[in-house]
Amino acid sequence: MILAWRWLIGAALVGAALAALPGCAGLPSVASNDRIDSVSGRLSVRIASEPERGLNAGFELIGTALEGRLLLSSPLGTTAAQARWSSGQAWLAVGGVETSYADLDLLTFAALGERIPMAALFDWLRGRPWPGAPAAARSDGMPGFDQLGWQVGLARWPEGWVEAYRPAKLSHPAVTVRVRLEPAA
Repeated sequence: MILAWRWLIGAALVGAALAALPGCAGLPSVASNDRIDSVSGRLSVRIASEPERGLNAGFELIGTALEGRLLLSSPLGTTAAQARWSSGQAWLAVGGVETSYADLDLLTFAALGERIPMAALFDWLRGRPWPGAPAAARSDGMPGFDQLGWQVGLARWPEGWVEAYRPAKLSHPAVTVRVRLEPAA
């Protein structure tokens, strides 16, 4: 049971990181210090492994890639799990049990079993490539960009949607993360 929740929150970390897109009408914006006050919505994560893994969940994200907190809610709206992180450590709390990790990337890997570029996601969520690696316009011509082996789709950004897709390779399955933001209150 705890492993299932760890996977669920890891997937939520990925989706929530993508969710805080600024510039959308009625959606939360990023302050000048790049802190995200609070962003919430729904996310879907699909890992095309054998067997296929996936989830749909509600979330609230507060913070940045350096320091933050994620609340993951069940379909009934109750808090199912929490993750928090700061420089040099990350914690995952599920069912009253808290597990510590060296950083957000290791927490996400432990939860998902897949490597996800968490530092890059916090730039991607702002609709821009991460400055730590080369990026290019999407190879399929759609709005967004390709970076670190991922296609970041921004075609439905004005409607509060974003998608990140990593194609399958011999060493890993395909991963798709879709996020729908709730409009700011």
